Amino acid sequence: MREAMMIMNVGDVMGKVAIAVRQDTSFADLVETMRRFKVGAVAVIDAERRPVGVASADDLLLKEIEAPPHPAAVFEGRRQRREHAKAGGRTAAQVMTAPAITVTPRTPVREAARLMHEHRIRQLPVVDESTGKIVGTVHQSDLLRIFARPVADVRAEVDVAVWRAGVDPEALSITVDHGLVSLRGTVPRRSQITLLAENVQAIDGVIEVDAQVGFEVDDLAGVPPLRR
Repeated sequence: MREAMMIMNVGDVMGKVAIAVRQDTSFADLVETMRRFKVGAVAVIDAERRPVGVASADDLLLKEIEAPPHPAAVFEGRRQRREHAKAGGRTAAQVMTAPAITVTPRTPVREAARLMHEHRIRQLPVVDESTGKIVGTVHQSDLLRIFARPVADVRAEVDVAVWRAGVDPEALSITVDHGLVSLRGTVPRRSQITLLAENVQAIDGVIEVDAQVGFEVDDLAGVPPLRR
C-alpha cells in the first residue's frame, strides 16, 4: 500500500514545445505564427525568455472590430481604452494581454484547470520554477488526460483515500468504471462516510462517487449541523 496519493501535475500532461514570440514581433508576424502552428494564442516573452503576456486571436481581432475612438472617449472605461489601444497596436507588446498567467511543471492539474476557468483562457505558459523561463505550454485538452488514467492507477489511489478515512479497503466492495467509483459495505462510524466520499472525489480522474455505505455506530447523533 502506498503511503500517499499521487497528484497529477502540469508536468505530467503539458506539451514540451512552447510557441512564443518576442515583444517586438510585428502584427503580421503574429498572425502568421498563429496560422502556421494552428494555435489560438502565443506567449510573448522578454529577452530572458520569460513570459510577459499572451497575445490571442481575440486580441488580434480587435483591430477588425474596434471602431476609431469617439471624441467622447475621455468618458470611456479602462477596458474600452485598453481595447482601443490594442486595436491600434503594431507589435506583440502592444496587443498582448498582460501580465501573463503562468504555471510551473509542479502546479497541480486541478489548479491549472481552475486558472483557465477563472480567467476564461484555453492555455497557459509553463515556466521553470527557478528561472521563470518558458519551458512549454499546457492546453485545456491536455488537462482532460486526467480522465483517461488507467483504471489500476485510479483504483490504487482509491485504496489510499479509503485508508485515510480510517477504513480498511478490504472491508468494502470497490469498483472503478470510466471515472465512476462505487463504494459498498459498512464502516465503523457514520462520520467516516462523508470523509470517505470526499477523499475519493479528490482523486484525479474521478468524475463521480457513488457511496452506498452503512455504519455500525452513529457518532453524529446529537451533533448540531454546521451553520453555513
